[in-house]
Amino acid sequence: MRLMEIPRQVAESVLSIVGIRVGTEEPHYVATQLSDRVEIRRYGPRVAAETTVTADEDRARNIGFRRLAGYIFGGNHRDQTIAMTAPVSQHSREKIAMTAPVAQARDGEQSTIRFYMPSKWTLETLPAPNDDKVRLVIVPAETVAVLRFTGDRSPRAVAERAEELSNMLRVNEIEATGPPQAWFYDPPWTLPFRRRNEIAVPVVDEL
Repeated sequence: MRLMEIPRQVAESVLSIVGIRVGTEEPHYVATQLSDRVEIRRYGPRVAAETTVTADEDRARNIGFRRLAGYIFGGNHRDQTIAMTAPVSQHSREKIAMTAPVAQARDGEQSTIRFYMPSKWTLETLPAPNDDKVRLVIVPAETVAVLRFTGDRSPRAVAERAEELSNMLRVNEIEATGPPQAWFYDPPWTLPFRRRNEIAVPVVDEL
């Protein structure tokens, strides 16, 4: 069965070079446009696999991605493959607790990377990870302001976009309830100008 999957996976990898995501599920949300580049999204509860890594942002993202990819590509108690979804989310966290989707939350030198599971799975039906550094969690429903961008997704670029979004929220008098999160929809080999990247900030839902 796995041998039959190889041609499909190769084809999907080739298409991903130009930013074409074939059959990749995204969490459902309801959106309201705030500007031409920013929207407010309302997500329901989601199930995620996450891991915490002690390293700088880039290295933590790479280590965390490999660790979680190991889980969904068969590194679990059923030796079962789980479909990849988008986005992978990374967010920074201060030393005081804040609400915070794949996600990277930083606390000093620690980052938490998160893969969202396909909607058909629940905590009860997902196979347990083989790696005890991978855990399954429920991400509560949340409302987030999202700014979309392409190209560079280095820590510096992410910080600049996060500041841009924070400024827009202040101008529109929208209260943030947690730190910025960086969401990545494409693998590292996707051409930069075809990448879909987003900065998301949890906000108060006033509707």
